[in-house]
Amino acid sequence: MINRYTGRTFVLEVTLWIAAAAFVVPLFALVNLALKAPRNSTGALTIEGEYSLENFARAWVDGKLGPALVNSIVVLVASVLIVLLVASLASYMLARITAGWSRGLFYVFMLGLVIPLQLGVLPLFISMRDIGLNGSILAVILVGAGHSIPFAVFVITMFLRESPLDFEDAAALDGCGPIRIFWYIVVPLMRPALGTVAILAGISIWNSFFVPLLFLSGTGNETLPVRISGFVRTYTADWPAVFAALVISAAPILVAYFALQKYIIQGFAGGLKG
Repeated sequence: MINRYTGRTFVLEVTLWIAAAAFVVPLFALVNLALKAPRNSTGALTIEGEYSLENFARAWVDGKLGPALVNSIVVLVASVLIVLLVASLASYMLARITAGWSRGLFYVFMLGLVIPLQLGVLPLFISMRDIGLNGSILAVILVGAGHSIPFAVFVITMFLRESPLDFEDAAALDGCGPIRIFWYIVVPLMRPALGTVAILAGISIWNSFFVPLLFLSGTGNETLPVRISGFVRTYTADWPAVFAALVISAAPILVAYFALQKYIIQGFAGGLKG
């Protein structure tokens, strides 16, 4: 009988256990601290003392996390829809047109991957002010979507360049125009890539702090990360409420991940193969 458990297998198992611990231990510490009563001063990894849901109630009420949660969901859904629409249309043209200008335009999109968003803060702020969008959720949606589009174009374009043209050629022979070919043939084929883009862009937009802070701070329309930062002041910090608010903020993403785990794995497997 062949022994398939080798030294390489052992190293792989140890590496996976370390990676799992690196994820689980901070998560456990976060939840443990969020559940500890304010009078419980034990360590982050110790399970002792008094526990209660008081921190969650205080964070939800004092931090006004309800409206912030709604704002975050609106920003997430609208931004991801814009990213998928714009990136899929642009990528289809960049992948199927082989002219020199197409490749040059593709590299223009790729500049968005290497130029930090912070370099464009001043012109963005002035532009949003001039068109009357400062303090509006729409400003956060537009900036967040624009920041995610270059990566989305990269992923979808690479995927389409590796996809066969047989179905599109057959549809063209049957008399379908470019729009029908795109909607009925190309979009179903690139669903794995669209899923990958939606997941990665969604996580980035949900956790975004700088852009909502810039455009929404002090307006009453803040998203969750900005609201949570309000618990940390110059000289004091309500850390139990901070940990509870962080759990509330992370819960929707974790619930969505576990509910859509099968599709997420398929999206990564297909969307990144290009």
